[in-house]
Amino acid sequence: MADLLAGAPESTGSGGTRGRLGRYLAGKFGGGLLSLFLVAVLGFFLFRVMPGDPARTMTRGAPVSEEQLAALRARFGLDQPLWKQFVDFLGDLLRGDLGTSYTYSRPVGDLILERLGPTLLLVGTATVLAVVLGLWIGTKAAWRHGSAFDKGSTSVALTLWSVPTFWLGLIVLMVFGVGAGPIPGLFPVGGISSPDVPDGLVPQVLDVAHHLVLPSLTMVAVVYAQYLMIMRSSLLEEMGADYLTTARAKGLREDLVRRRHAVPNALLPTVTLVFLHLGLVVAGAITVETVFSWPGLGLLTFEALRVPDLPLLQGVFIVLAGSVIVMNVLADVLYRVLDPRVRES
Repeated sequence: MADLLAGAPESTGSGGTRGRLGRYLAGKFGGGLLSLFLVAVLGFFLFRVMPGDPARTMTRGAPVSEEQLAALRARFGLDQPLWKQFVDFLGDLLRGDLGTSYTYSRPVGDLILERLGPTLLLVGTATVLAVVLGLWIGTKAAWRHGSAFDKGSTSVALTLWSVPTFWLGLIVLMVFGVGAGPIPGLFPVGGISSPDVPDGLVPQVLDVAHHLVLPSLTMVAVVYAQYLMIMRSSLLEEMGADYLTTARAKGLREDLVRRRHAVPNALLPTVTLVFLHLGLVVAGAITVETVFSWPGLGLLTFEALRVPDLPLLQGVFIVLAGSVIVMNVLADVLYRVLDPRVRES
């Protein structure tokens, strides 16, 4: 009987914990859905206030009459009142229809799916390289705090972080793509593949990897500093912890103390940072893809802005902003899973 009475509060506590977890997840996912709705509303009105007439832009250089322009606006629904356009937009969005592109005369969803692969390839490659490089240099810099390596690596990272992405991309393109002085052009200046690549999986993969070098190098140079700085600061906080002193007192070598004890505890903020910034990296690929003519969502956005292609801009905006919201929600949930202090609170 005593065992049963002792176990009852634990069962209630477990049920209470599950209830709190359910409310926490419901709150996070509900907030994410609300944010997605606000993004859709913002995207609709944001692009409607942009200067320019899509009908006139698409017929630029062609002899068209005002009647023909009016017919083109009616075809795109631009002659409808704004509130009617907004209601139609929400109705189509709830059915999963992002509309039809003015420029391509194709469903926006199909265009986004076509361009999503190259963007994920570029962003995924750059993110993996930036995380590995940032964590490695950040760990070395923190463990050698105050040394020439620490000061030099931090200064270089902060300098590259502050450089505009498009400017760095142009410099990389001119130096390593076109060639500058004694440096020959080593890599393609644009695109994702060459037209004369031989048939076969291996030649095509190598060709895509060859085209991937310069855009991914540009993104890594700009992004890796944030992982370096957060890893460096986290590890500096852990270096004075008592458990490291205990590990040294047991006779462990410094590299084992760092690798087995300090680094795993310092990784927690960095893991959540990866998810928090992954969505931003996808959105930030617009400038890199434009500079290097990489056929992804970024270049598609740039092409849509020139018209402006309102359905395409709205669709890409929802996808890019939605990726930021989804990654933020995942980061919050992951942080709760990884950090017991957050679960207990």
